[in-house]
Amino acid sequence: MKDSKISVLIVEDDDGIARQFKWALADFETAFAGNREDAIAEFRRVRPQVVVLDLGLPPDADGAGEGMAALESILAMAPETKIIIATGNESRDVALRAVQLGAYDFHQKPVDLDLLKLMIQRAAKLHALEAENRRLQELAPRSPVDGIVASSPQMTRVLRMIEKIAPTDVAVLLLGESGTGKEVLAQAVHRMSPRVKKPFVAINCAAIPETLLESELFGHEKGAFTGAIKQTIGKIESASGGTLFLDEIGDVPLPMQVKLLRFLQDQVVERVGGHRPIQVDVRIVCATNQDLDHLIGTGRFREDLYYRLNEVRVTVPPLREREGDPVLLANFFINRFNQQFGRKLKGFASDALTAIAVHPWRGNVRELENRVKRAVVMAEGVTISAADLELAPAELPFGSLDLREARARAERGVTQMALAQSGGNLSRAAKLLGISRPTLYGLLEGLGLEVN
Repeated sequence: MKDSKISVLIVEDDDGIARQFKWALADFETAFAGNREDAIAEFRRVRPQVVVLDLGLPPDADGAGEGMAALESILAMAPETKIIIATGNESRDVALRAVQLGAYDFHQKPVDLDLLKLMIQRAAKLHALEAENRRLQELAPRSPVDGIVASSPQMTRVLRMIEKIAPTDVAVLLLGESGTGKEVLAQAVHRMSPRVKKPFVAINCAAIPETLLESELFGHEKGAFTGAIKQTIGKIESASGGTLFLDEIGDVPLPMQVKLLRFLQDQVVERVGGHRPIQVDVRIVCATNQDLDHLIGTGRFREDLYYRLNEVRVTVPPLREREGDPVLLANFFINRFNQQFGRKLKGFASDALTAIAVHPWRGNVRELENRVKRAVVMAEGVTISAADLELAPAELPFGSLDLREARARAERGVTQMALAQSGGNLSRAAKLLGISRPTLYGLLEGLGLEVN
């Protein structure tokens, strides 16, 4: 956040308390209002980062109606505003309801001015952080593949590969953990290829019993087996001219692998119970979450089939390795499910954003999507909390988001590493750090580090 003063609007009808606020908050840019109408006019004029709002405003000074109306009006104009409720109400119920409507926090009167200053500073820091987050999202590089949400370097490399191989007719093997979006990438390969106007046919090889897989892939003639009451076109034949996506290819049994290999060699299928070869023209895209090299080594996957399928291999990174993408995807999903379920949630609370950033996401994008979907349906406030996502509260692994603090942590870390590698020899440590020895002395003093 910049060093400019924090802008605060104080909405308080008691002149004595207002004077106290003015004196105590002299370090801030303050504006004042004593009723709802003046508060809204002053807010439009100042556009403060933080509002300290007394709920008991005239003409309803003993109630909370005017204050709650002011809260709703301000948030309607600027949902990003951080509103701190200052209330003398003996019950916390009204203040808690204000927080559910979108207030940042509340403080019961009599107000502890030092605590209020701290709350304002934290609220302003969050306001600035969220504004920076929105700015970065607007500046984030557009995904090279339409329909796929990603900006991390790890995923951008994958999408560049998809962009290059899609127009060709090479077989593509997608490797990655379950839930990473392999089928979405397979669809992108088809959508960006010359085959886009022809069928995209997907089949999950692990979901079909071995006894039915051949019929599912190659089709069958009437009377080929008990229950075959009519001729049925198989998935391969129905994908002719387009793309066939074989998901979980590592689960295909060995006898079927032989038949798949034969098909791949000449693009000819023969229906079960039939005797006429049928020429097809199909592009193959496969995916698996298994280690095919290991399966080959244990004799469970044919090496010759592997080389047929693996003309181009694309490894899809797990979500936990995609820097920044979890939060980006979470915002995408909240917007989608808001529209789908008719909700008007305004985003994620700060604890939710932190939890999303540090969660390991073992279920990858599928897990994130399901958690956000459930939270959009169930959330009672105006924002989604970590609890709504059923995620434990967490702290960022690198601590505060303040850039100065982050630089200090980075300097301390690399300086300590240089000292360790040099055995405490300052000349060698300075050389490793690329600085002069006097500069290192100043750095050690500034960081409070000592060399024994």
